[in-house]
Amino acid sequence: MKYDKICGVGAAMITPFKADGSLDKEALCRMLDYVIEGGADYIVALGTTAETPTLTAEEKHEIIDLTRRHVAGRVPVVVGMGGNNTAELCRQLREMDTEGLVAVLSVTPYYNKPSQEGLYQHYKAVAEASPLPVILYNVPGRTGVNMTAETTCRLSHDCPNIVAVKEASGKIDQIEQIIKCKREDFVVLSGDDGITIDVIRKGGDGVISVAVDAFPEKFCEVVNLAREGRFDEADKAYESLNDAVCALFEQGNPVGVKAALSIKGIVGNNLRLPLVPATELLIKKLEKLICEYDLR
Repeated sequence: MKYDKICGVGAAMITPFKADGSLDKEALCRMLDYVIEGGADYIVALGTTAETPTLTAEEKHEIIDLTRRHVAGRVPVVVGMGGNNTAELCRQLREMDTEGLVAVLSVTPYYNKPSQEGLYQHYKAVAEASPLPVILYNVPGRTGVNMTAETTCRLSHDCPNIVAVKEASGKIDQIEQIIKCKREDFVVLSGDDGITIDVIRKGGDGVISVAVDAFPEKFCEVVNLAREGRFDEADKAYESLNDAVCALFEQGNPVGVKAALSIKGIVGNNLRLPLVPATELLIKKLEKLICEYDLR
């Protein structure tokens, strides 16, 4: 049976900051309520969208603790734990506090550019070390390496503790190959909001989404329609979101989504270097789209 705690819509949470650069814990709680009340099926903390490379180890622990306390069992919580030092990552996994968490999202090692065999051995070690089920995260645009469908499927068959993949390669043919050759109960999640309907149409199980942070009700409606097999209705519902979702990524993630959330008055438009806030041009574009398509 599929690990259904991670099917549907996972919200890849931002990390809100105050103007002075410190964590904005009140805004994080507002965000959690906003996406849960908007229909998100589960929370993903400390992923790419959270500006995780700029967070200290202490801040990461604070975010995890606050997230699980504030969510308080309303939906499952997944935590991002990845790295390009396999031994250190495995040590962290063995020592982690798993209370209130249902899975680990682990990105492919970045910068090192390992071979497919290196990726396989890395994730095999991670699966053995992790006290929680593992979600693979393939995002070659950020890491510099693409994990092939063959490697993903090999891991799905060889490692029972690896339960899913978040596929952000953007390659529908690669995703289709994973769906065709994976372990039967292995979950396939889109890592790109714009192709979520197509991934589900091919047999995928949902998405770990950025757009749901900004437009939770409307985006969850689209995914729910697709998961029910009502693809024409899902396509039509997505028409009013398409331009806004594209705009979220024009200047990178989470630049666009933080701009949209600041327009909606939910968080301040504050990022940590090397990221900088959206330009006035993008802010005006998002303001227009939010108003035009009633995305408030």
